[in-house]
Amino acid sequence: MSIDINNESGYEVDEETLVQLARFVLDRMRIHPLAELSILLVDSATMEQLHIQWMDEPGPTDVLAFPMDELRPGREEEPEPEPGLLGDVVLCPEVAEQQARQAGHSTEEELHLLCTHGILHLLGYDHGTPEEERQMFGLQNELLAAWRQQRQAAGGR
Repeated sequence: MSIDINNESGYEVDEETLVQLARFVLDRMRIHPLAELSILLVDSATMEQLHIQWMDEPGPTDVLAFPMDELRPGREEEPEPEPGLLGDVVLCPEVAEQQARQAGHSTEEELHLLCTHGILHLLGYDHGTPEEERQMFGLQNELLAAWRQQRQAAGGR
């Protein structure tokens, strides 16, 4: 699995852990091991420009997802999923830091949540209706709980 990360945000971020998390999520979602993902961390001015350009909404946001190929999660009963280019997840650590303070957890935890959220968007999940929101946020919480459990078992933080 190819996961590229590029930090243009000016914030110090544990990029290696974000890549490990992304790989974990993609493995759990049964995405082909040759799939490609790009994670970009940007400052709030850049995120605001992207937010206006692509969502026609003012101000910076926390995460944007730009899907490329129509890859979907694999299922147990299906043959091997297709390889392809998932797309880009764009994160804004500055917005994540503000949200983390409000939520009472670390910026790193917020970035993990946002990265997972962005990947699920690339895989076709959305939260436009209450049912979609329940499904997406439930899966997001399951993936993050399993990620934390695996890290603790391996002696990580």
